[in-house]
Amino acid sequence: MFKDTKEVTSALNQQQYIASDEISTVLFLAEKLGKPVLAEGPAGVGKTELGKAWAKATDRKLIRLQCYEGLDESKALYEWEYAKQMLYTQLLRDKLQDLLGGTNSLGEAADRLAQEEDVFFSDRFLLPRPLLQAITSPVPALLLIDEIDRADAEFEAFLLEILSDFQVSVPELGTLTATHHPMVILTSNNTRELSEALKRRCLYLFIDYPNNEEELRIVRMRVPELEVKLAQQAVEVVQSLRQMDLKKHPSVAETIDWAKALVMLNADSLDQKTLETTLTVLLKHEADAQRAKRALGGGNLGTRGGGSIRGGGGEDSPRRSGGYNSGGSSRPGGLPPSPFGGAGRPNRRG
Repeated sequence: MFKDTKEVTSALNQQQYIASDEISTVLFLAEKLGKPVLAEGPAGVGKTELGKAWAKATDRKLIRLQCYEGLDESKALYEWEYAKQMLYTQLLRDKLQDLLGGTNSLGEAADRLAQEEDVFFSDRFLLPRPLLQAITSPVPALLLIDEIDRADAEFEAFLLEILSDFQVSVPELGTLTATHHPMVILTSNNTRELSEALKRRCLYLFIDYPNNEEELRIVRMRVPELEVKLAQQAVEVVQSLRQMDLKKHPSVAETIDWAKALVMLNADSLDQKTLETTLTVLLKHEADAQRAKRALGGGNLGTRGGGSIRGGGGEDSPRRSGGYNSGGSSRPGGLPPSPFGGAGRPNRRG
């Protein structure tokens, strides 16, 4: 399908997904080798979006299994529609009476009924869940198993059997084998260690937060209406927040949401008021927001270019811990200068 990794990168780019060389290489090899991909990394860095984008890029049907604690075989593979079976039993009551008429014992009646049991355990009453949907799909499919680390270890062991043969045995129907081997992408937020057996069956991919340049490209692609200079400032603030000791760092999705919020607010610069009133778009824990505001007030939440974003404390304002160290900064806070210029208030762009 793809001749080299450059074509993979281009295909993902057409789906508005900016892929690194490592991502493109792993996907290219997964296609050639027919192996699942295990993508690990912090929440919100684009692992799920990678699965969605790759399904579109390869023209596959996307089938998604969202994992959670307590997920079992019946919710992931298949179950029988018992309510529908009971309804059919009631509707076919007269036929059942005719069928069992003339029997002289319960055993004889049971034997005669058993000859018709396939009627109630057939495809008509089978409710396929994502794993079985992927196996029986008449068209090529991409199975996205999202947040596998949230599922129990028992389910992980069950999943190994499915991924090894891409077939499943249904006692009433026999063995169902995949017509088209689905492409499989598993994602994990690394909240628990996955088994070595699962990792051996997959090509491993770690997706971390993007660097400044990569995230700026993402913002420019997803929110093209945001002015370039403001996009640069927004990305630099997000990069600074990720260097702080926070309970949860801003994800790429939250960076995009913040960029959209700045457009909706018609912001022309990242002054202190704009930052403080929109900070909760990025930070979803009060303690994180307060810590970031203190860093903002102390001049420690800076961006590159010429002075920190300040709360009015001047050059002698106390520095807050939690800022990030960057080359070229000799200030106690270890923060790079801001694009706003001046020692105090930021300059508004006219």
